[in-house]
Amino acid sequence: MLVNKMPSLKIGDLIAKIPIIQGGMGVGISLSGLASAVANEGGVGVIAAAGIGMLENDFNTNFKEANKRALRNEIRKCRAKTDGIIGVNIMVALSDFEELVKVAVEEGVDIIFSGAGLPLNLPKFLSKDSKTKLAPIVSSVRSAKVLIRYWKKKYDYLPDLIVVEGPKAGGHLGYSMEQLNDPNFALDKTVKDLVSELKSMGLNIPIVAAGGIYTGKDIYEYIKMGAKGVQMATRFVATHECDASIEFKQAFVNAKKEDLTIIKSPVGLPGRAIKNEFLQDVEKGEKKPFKCGWKCLKTCDFKNAPYCIGAALTNAKKGLLDKGFAFAGSNVYRIDRIVSVKELIRSLIKEYNDACKGLSFV
Repeated sequence: MLVNKMPSLKIGDLIAKIPIIQGGMGVGISLSGLASAVANEGGVGVIAAAGIGMLENDFNTNFKEANKRALRNEIRKCRAKTDGIIGVNIMVALSDFEELVKVAVEEGVDIIFSGAGLPLNLPKFLSKDSKTKLAPIVSSVRSAKVLIRYWKKKYDYLPDLIVVEGPKAGGHLGYSMEQLNDPNFALDKTVKDLVSELKSMGLNIPIVAAGGIYTGKDIYEYIKMGAKGVQMATRFVATHECDASIEFKQAFVNAKKEDLTIIKSPVGLPGRAIKNEFLQDVEKGEKKPFKCGWKCLKTCDFKNAPYCIGAALTNAKKGLLDKGFAFAGSNVYRIDRIVSVKELIRSLIKEYNDACKGLSFV
């Protein structure tokens, strides 16, 4: 019998048995299937709200209502499958950010994770009897401090947890191209600096490290640095329970180190993705004609964009990778097979146990 030596992750009155948060992955990659499976193993399962309504019949004609309906349905489906901790990832950059936050609060999700911009007004959506916790995602100590001070002054509220996402993550990155390989912006440094900063401010807000975390040993190292847990996304794609198509998962299994590329997204941010023919065509200057009927992301320059990122990511989720592409973290090339969430968690626990044999830390 495998003994779990990982510490639990305490978020207010919530306690996750293992300190692992499954990162929210849109469009449609982490929905109720994956989130409930992770929650059932003692971690925090997360539904991604970005583009969640894209598979609804009326998305093109009524996209805000389609998104709200789809998010509500996925939260309820997830609750029916698990008694564990579930969260929703809602990007600040979404044009219907506020509407989706309201749905998540109404449905009583345990945690709202929010990045891709500073979620300065997030606490205003909570009522006095709301039990939903708030977890901003930041990429720097400065961002964390700005948000903490703003929330405290405006709402008398402190983050229940802060996710620090480093430059090795998949998807859109909160860094410039130059910062991605600059050691001053490395996740290790930011985590240590933020842990130290919060201590000097007299705050006991749990920090979770994210971006490029792959093994149980990695989890051990970040907890030794002072983080209370980690967020992992890429590793959970190659699981049977992930909500993506088998073709999408297989792209992760087949990916080689040289297949990873940094793209300039239509939303104005760099992003880490798996190189394919679609992206190569875009790089050559080829445009993929589209009409934008909604502008789902506030920062998307859709009039000049070579393709619709929402449609590209939806196509990829469906397995139509000739019409889209997959975002992925820096360690995707290390994945060699599809496993169950249970098997993945067990391997992480074993690696963690091996890392801490004979060692102790606070």
